Amino acid sequence: MKIYYIYHSCFAIETQSSIFIFDYFKNKKDPKEDFDFKELLGNILKSRKPLYIFSSHNHHDHFSTKVLSWINEKENTYYILSSDIKLYNKVKNLHTAKQGEEFTINNLKISTFGSTDQGISFLVNVDGINIFHAGDLNWWKWPDDTPEEEKEMEDAFKSIIDKIICINTNIDIAFFPVDGRLEDNYVFGGQYFIEKLKPKIFIPMHFWEDFKLTLNFKKSQEHTDTNVIEISHNNQIILS
Repeated sequence: MKIYYIYHSCFAIETQSSIFIFDYFKNKKDPKEDFDFKELLGNILKSRKPLYIFSSHNHHDHFSTKVLSWINEKENTYYILSSDIKLYNKVKNLHTAKQGEEFTINNLKISTFGSTDQGISFLVNVDGINIFHAGDLNWWKWPDDTPEEEKEMEDAFKSIIDKIICINTNIDIAFFPVDGRLEDNYVFGGQYFIEKLKPKIFIPMHFWEDFKLTLNFKKSQEHTDTNVIEISHNNQIILS
């Protein structure tokens, strides 16, 4: 399996049978980059493996209409888009998803869960691997929240985590927000996710370009068995 960090919450994943791109909205060059995104995308579009494009919600940093043109170059492209994403033209191979669904596309088994912001989160089973992408699911514990807002968010977040726990699936790879705008509270969501779901690999996202945050979070979880990945630049090869 290969995993490529592109930017923000966007990753490309290649398994034995399939290729995935989650939450693409743009790519950025980086002096340290391990690959050129345009070259990577070109290789993906030429590959015989089917391409699955997931978008968790309609926020500008999680969805771009650019992805809708990729099927013109690659017929076996499939779109799994949250139902809050409004499209104004017909799109081939489109599945519109809401929270609380289970469905299959080719050899994928997909389960959807809620979000504590907009849209949904995804659990994908492919080639014996379970991949979770949180979208904007997080414990958004803002420093200026009132006690009532804090309690409402905590309850909403833990309720969704409980639903994931209930399906009794071991998560191999989790992509989850680690957002510095929460200040010292940035650790809460990812820490709770690791504590309750024990993913084998945890990959931070949604940190914009505050790369040091991923190292700090990794250090905060050294007491766990989960392998937390440090991300140091855009266009980084996570696993090859």
